[in-house]
Amino acid sequence: MSNTATLSAEVGRETGSAASRRLRAEDRIPGVLYGHGMQPVTLSVARRDLRVALSGPAGANTILTLSVDGKSYNAIVKEMQRHPVKRNVAHIDFVQIDLSEEITMHVPLHLSGVAKAVVSAGGIVDPSVDSIEVRTTPNNVPNEIVVDISDFTAETVIHLGQLPMPAGVVALGDPDMPVVTVLMSRAATEAVNAAATAEGEAAAPAAE
Repeated sequence: MSNTATLSAEVGRETGSAASRRLRAEDRIPGVLYGHGMQPVTLSVARRDLRVALSGPAGANTILTLSVDGKSYNAIVKEMQRHPVKRNVAHIDFVQIDLSEEITMHVPLHLSGVAKAVVSAGGIVDPSVDSIEVRTTPNNVPNEIVVDISDFTAETVIHLGQLPMPAGVVALGDPDMPVVTVLMSRAATEAVNAAATAEGEAAAPAAE
């Protein structure tokens, strides 16, 4: 389940591109905290502190105790904007949450095991999505959704409604949406089709 962490922020930062560049030069990330009817608060966090806070198994879904100007807020990361080239975090949005209220989060989808039947047939198991949107209370958000592919065959398809969800966690979206499928190589597909054709011809009655 999601871990928690503490993070300190400084308020009173100047807004604007030039001020944000100065903060980043000091290895701080400009950001904002909002939600639950509060007035948005502009702030900044140390890049290293943010990295440490989000380094647990929950990653960006970590429930934060955000210390801002002597007050503590339960918060999550809503959005991280990244530099288009360097890919480091350039701006961060935090949203205040109530631990007793349900929230919507994206949880990573991971595959486990080896689909030996698929591999021997010349195919690969392909996740159609890399995360699943779920609704639950903050402390109940799973760190990941794991699908065991050990028993997969070439015909296996896992739909959203078939994913194993922890108690109290609801997957959002069309239950019939494929989330894990099997892709066969062209050669393997042609071999299967040829075998099916040959089997059909063998079973057909001989012409008089």
